This record gives sequence, C-alpha cells and structure tokens, in this order.
Amino acid sequence: MNIHMNKEQYAVLIKIIYLGNWMINAIRAENQVKKYDEIESFILSFAKEAGMDTCVHYDPQEKIFYPSEELAESPEIRKYIDEYDNDTFWSELIHRLARRDFIRSCGADAVMKMPVEERIEKEHPFTERYEKEFKKSGVDNLEIKE
Repeated sequence: MNIHMNKEQYAVLIKIIYLGNWMINAIRAENQVKKYDEIESFILSFAKEAGMDTCVHYDPQEKIFYPSEELAESPEIRKYIDEYDNDTFWSELIHRLARRDFIRSCGADAVMKMPVEERIEKEHPFTERYEKEFKKSGVDNLEIKE
C-alpha cells in the first residue's frame, strides 16, 4: 500500500501519531504497547524526507525514530494534552463520586439488578449535583474526612 501526502498532511499525521501513542503509552512506565511505538517510529522515519527532521530523533542503537522535544513540547501538542487531561479529570471525578453516592444510596446489589436505562436515570441526579458543585467551586470544597 502506498499513501501519498503533502508536507502539511504529513505534519498533521505525525501529530496524530504522537498524540495517539501518547494516550496509549504515556501511562505505562513498563509494558509499553510496542505495536504503537513501532508504527510511530515507522511514520517518523519519513520526517527528513518531508523536511521535518527537527521533529524527530533517531536512536541508532535501538534503531528507532522517536518524537523530538520540539514536537512533544510544542504549544499545539501541549494544548491538546492539557485539554484532554482537564476534561478527563473532571469527567472521571464527577462520575466516580456520583457512582459512589448512588451505590451508597441504593445499595450495590440493587444497583446491579437495575436495567441500564434505570441505572442511568437514577444516577443522573448525583452526577448533576457534582457537575454543578465543581462548576461553581472547582475542588475548593473537597476534603478528606479522617
């Protein structure tokens, strides 16, 4: 298979590849999902040909291409990662606290026996409560009771 693209398209592709592999492997200190590292290296191997070699480093010992700091720390990439992290943080916090309170309110067995639609409907007020609170106060009112 051959794919032909211009320099602008390639620039977008390497950003997508970087961000995708970052999402999959950034959380893994060990046990990286190698197939994503390998495809990233393959796509990055064309950077010099595209005139984008400042976005890539080559490790001759490992025989792999990897993103340069210039790419990884570019304002555009950082913006996307920060937006993703922020949205994921609030979404997970809200849904985990809402699920906890919902289960405390109804009991774990009762919740597990509910049809999915009923569970979503009954959990919604708990989710809504946290959405409103965090929109108003952020984490200012969060405390750990001892």
